[in-house]
Amino acid sequence: MSSDKAVTLRINGHDETATVPSHRTLLEALRGLGHVDVKCGCEKGDCGACAVLIDGEAVDSCLTLAHSAAGREITTLQGLGTPENLHPLQLSFSELGAAQCGYCTPGMIIASESLLRKNPSPSEDELRHALSGNPCRCTGYVKIFEAVNAAAEVMRNSGDPK
Repeated sequence: MSSDKAVTLRINGHDETATVPSHRTLLEALRGLGHVDVKCGCEKGDCGACAVLIDGEAVDSCLTLAHSAAGREITTLQGLGTPENLHPLQLSFSELGAAQCGYCTPGMIIASESLLRKNPSPSEDELRHALSGNPCRCTGYVKIFEAVNAAAEVMRNSGDPK
């Protein structure tokens, strides 16, 4: 008898259904549905590359069971903006050179978005703490912090929390 069950996930504003076993992680389900912007890194919650927003909060999708996300709003990097209308974080990361290899970038942007939703004017210590679960081996974080601060300013000035 198979333990596979259908689960409907609300991803980037659209319902998608996958048939997965009860032990399948959200990371595995998302990638199986073609959401390759959610990166598979350590698969144990240490790297943040797989971060997504669930109901506006950043979570490591490798530590979240797919079935536990049913009925909740899941946002991946692609759900924040479009190529024609980038989210301020996506734009600032691009313009300020905050991504080098790009592997950590989706999780870094998701963690930054989660922070800025709660705190639109974070201190440097708050920013460092919020991004501490997203290691980057390429940039040294200076450009990342500059990009988050630049996006935060744009977001504050627009009056739109997104």
